[in-house]
Amino acid sequence: MTTPPGGNPAAAPQPAATPGGQVDFYFDFSSPYSYLAAENIDALARRHGHSVNWLPVMLGVIFRSTGSAPLTEQHPWRASYSVLDFKRSAEMASLPFRYPSRFPQASHNAARVVLWLGRTAPEKARPFALAVFRSLFVHDGDIQDIDNLATIGRTLAIDEAGLRAAIQDPSIKQQLAANNDLAISRRVFGAPTFFVGSEQFWGHDRMPHLERRLQQLNAS
Repeated sequence: MTTPPGGNPAAAPQPAATPGGQVDFYFDFSSPYSYLAAENIDALARRHGHSVNWLPVMLGVIFRSTGSAPLTEQHPWRASYSVLDFKRSAEMASLPFRYPSRFPQASHNAARVVLWLGRTAPEKARPFALAVFRSLFVHDGDIQDIDNLATIGRTLAIDEAGLRAAIQDPSIKQQLAANNDLAISRRVFGAPTFFVGSEQFWGHDRMPHLERRLQQLNAS
């Protein structure tokens, strides 16, 4: 912790920390690596007695804060490599993957629905989130489209009127903005990002590192 010059250590901002026994999972629906992580994070954490907090964020907001950009909008060499790496990473994870014909896509509508479900039907939040990821990265769907999100919701017996209303609910919009602010305060710069306590792990390819830390915590 850094104390401001001449300040009181007790008054200095305290960094956020994930509660014991939990893993924070920051994700964006328009992130291929978040899709790969989402398919496995709950099982990984459960193997070591942990639960997962699914926390949707908007990478566009984070990129504006950090001066970054989506991989596919960076130098053409890196952009083309990234598309290849998305496909290879999915193959390594034995997951279906189709690079979307429209990419990236705005993810705020889907994120708001997940936050609303977290309040009203938490048992449906994860299934909905996974269905949204699969809509984009398996079926080449349009996750910006509210009608598509409503169709996904119907397959899960989610109240359609409530879903549509949630997307325009000011309190849900504020909750998503608060997620973005908290992620930035924790120095999240990409997705997926995981936290155990105050320790950060970035990227689907760092999930083995995350699992090792959970194993160590169980052994201690």
